[in-house]
Amino acid sequence: MNVLFIGLSAFLGGLIASVLGYLKSGEYFELRKFLISVITAFLSAVVFVTGYNYLSEVTPVALCSAFLAGAGVDVLRNRIDEIRK
Repeated sequence: MNVLFIGLSAFLGGLIASVLGYLKSGEYFELRKFLISVITAFLSAVVFVTGYNYLSEVTPVALCSAFLAGAGVDVLRNRIDEIRK
């Protein structure tokens, strides 16, 4: 059950980062771009679940770390996309 909370925290971090990025951009909503962010958030959650699987307990600090890391992965992916253009 602890692993589920870590995964959800990282996933929600990525989703919230993508929604905030959309709101900041002022562009029309494009489902394709949002789905890429959802997939990125899911993959970051899988990575963090794998890493945190070795913890004996989940603390609020671990949840916040996973949340911020999930958001950071989405932001990093966006910056790499901007550089490639």
